[in-house]
Amino acid sequence: MTSTDAIPGPAIRCQGLHKRFGERVAVRALDLEVRRGECFGLLGPNGAGKTTTIEILEGLQPADGGEVEILGMRWDRQAADIRQRLGVQLQESEFPDRLTAGEIVRMFRSFFHQGPSAEELIDFVQLAEKANTQVRHLSGGQRQRLSVACALAGQPDILFLDEPTTGLDPQSRRQLWDVCEAFLARGGTILLTTHFMDEAEKLSDRIAILDRGQIIAQGTPEELIRSLGGAHVIEFAATALPPEEELRALPGATRVSRRGESTLISVDEPHRSLPILLELINAAGGELTALTTHRATLDDVFLAMTGRALREE
Repeated sequence: MTSTDAIPGPAIRCQGLHKRFGERVAVRALDLEVRRGECFGLLGPNGAGKTTTIEILEGLQPADGGEVEILGMRWDRQAADIRQRLGVQLQESEFPDRLTAGEIVRMFRSFFHQGPSAEELIDFVQLAEKANTQVRHLSGGQRQRLSVACALAGQPDILFLDEPTTGLDPQSRRQLWDVCEAFLARGGTILLTTHFMDEAEKLSDRIAILDRGQIIAQGTPEELIRSLGGAHVIEFAATALPPEEELRALPGATRVSRRGESTLISVDEPHRSLPILLELINAAGGELTALTTHRATLDDVFLAMTGRALREE
C-alpha cells in the first residue's frame, strides 16, 4: 500500500516548534523525530497540543517558529510533493450524505498521481460490503474506516491519524486498529494522536507524552511504564491518611501521587506492601473507603508526571 523510499533519514523531524493563538501558547519549543516504518503516538489530554502539532506537520496551519521536515522535504519549498506522499485522517470528516462509500473513495483517488484502485482501498479497510451504501447509512466506525480509505488513496508513506477512535464502540476500535497494523506491516509510517492509553500501548512503537504544549516524556510504552519504578499501583482512599513519608517507606514503593481523593503508590510487590499499608492507615485512625490494585499503565505515568489524569478535561 505504501511506496518505497531509498532516501535515508526520519519520516518526520521538527525542531523548536512553536505555535500560539493570541495569548495562549499551544505548542512550546517542541522537538520530535519519527522514524520510517514505525507508529509514533502523541499521547496527552484534551488541550495538550496534540492536534495543533499534527496540523502543523500536515501543512494545514503554519508554525510561529521552528523547523519541520517531512521525508526530508520542507513545506515552504516542496509542498506539492509532500502532499502526494501523505495520508491525513482528521478528527472529524464530513462527507456528502447521499454519495456512496465507493463514490467517495473514487473521488479522493482522483486527487493523487498514484495509488491503489478504489476497490482495493475499500477492501483494505474492510468496507467491501458497504461500497454501494450511501454515507448517511454508515455507522460511526464505518465512516472512520471510510475516512482512512480516503487518507490511503495516494499510497502514502506517512499516515496521520488524529484521535481516530474517539466515540467508537470497542468492536469498531479493534477493526480500525487492524487497518493500522496492516498499513504498518506494508512499510508505512503512522503518527497517531490519542488520549486512550490502551490504544497507544496497542499500536505505538514509541510514544511522546504532551502536556501544555511540551513533551514531558518519550520512549517505548514499556520504557515509560518502567520509569515509574514499580510494576503495580495501589490506589486507595481512607478517612485518615498516614504521613506521606511513611507511605514512601513501604516495601518496594517508588512513587506516591494523588488523584482527587485517592492516593496512588507505585510498588513492585503489592502483596508485601498492602498489609503494612493497612496497619499504617489503622495507626493513623483511619478506615479504608476504597482500595484497588492494577498493573502500571501509561495513565499512571502521566499522573505521576503532571498530577493530573490523562483524560481530565
